[in-house]
Amino acid sequence: MKMKIRRRLNFGFALLMIALMVIVVGCGTAAPQTTETPKPANPSVILATTTSTQDSGLLEVLIPAFEKKTGYKVKAIAVGTGAALATGEKGNADVLLVHAFTSEKKLVDNKTAINYQLVMHNDFVIVGPSSDPAKVKGTKTAVAALIAIAASPSIFVSRGDDSGTDKMEKALWTKAKVKPVEAKYQSTGQGMAQTLTIASEKEAYTMTDRATYLSTKKNLKLDILLQGETALLNIYHVMQVNPEKFPNVNAAGAKAFVDFMIDGETQKLIGSFGKEKYGQALFFPDAGKKMEDIK
Repeated sequence: MKMKIRRRLNFGFALLMIALMVIVVGCGTAAPQTTETPKPANPSVILATTTSTQDSGLLEVLIPAFEKKTGYKVKAIAVGTGAALATGEKGNADVLLVHAFTSEKKLVDNKTAINYQLVMHNDFVIVGPSSDPAKVKGTKTAVAALIAIAASPSIFVSRGDDSGTDKMEKALWTKAKVKPVEAKYQSTGQGMAQTLTIASEKEAYTMTDRATYLSTKKNLKLDILLQGETALLNIYHVMQVNPEKFPNVNAAGAKAFVDFMIDGETQKLIGSFGKEKYGQALFFPDAGKKMEDIK
């Protein structure tokens, strides 16, 4: 009889221990949580940006990530930086992502733009036919390269669209103190991808951001002939259009986009973009840095 009682007690104790373990395990396991996409009151955000962010494919990665995280819907206007800044100056965009420091600074100084943040950089390169008739590959600076091109029978194709690339190219011609012969200097008035295509067809030289060149390289007969000069750094900033000047802009949406672009996860996304497809990053993340730290 005592044996039976003891067995029952042991069995009961075992059941009690199992029950306690279930409770402990249950308490230590959090119920799966589903994160719903927020629903902002004004979900539409107008982004004025450059053709390089679009032509490189970067926007195709960043915009869906931003929309999923915040619930905003982005309408991207991809034009030259000059046109993007002009859109902001008229209050016809909420946020700007551009790459022409001197022109950007004017909008910041006159309070048209606020929350001005460094985002990323890549660089400009000079490309041309592999035969390199102007012997650009033997030069050491962009200024020397342009002087060599101007002295040769070669054609130079310019964007001519007041973009960040166009502004940089024009500044380099000014430094070179050379005015290219009109017949050999052809302006497309188009974006970088189109300009590269035209330069390839004409066996001409042009200046391009590295990202757009790499993303379109397979369709071009152009090689990188000059690169790596500090003067050719291509630096991108993001900024809000000032709601105090333009009450109709989506200030909350613009701020959300700026915050997203400088967020650590987004910066990692930017830094890895292009590595798998092109074997190298197309942009380098810079949030939190100063411009003088970029090399």
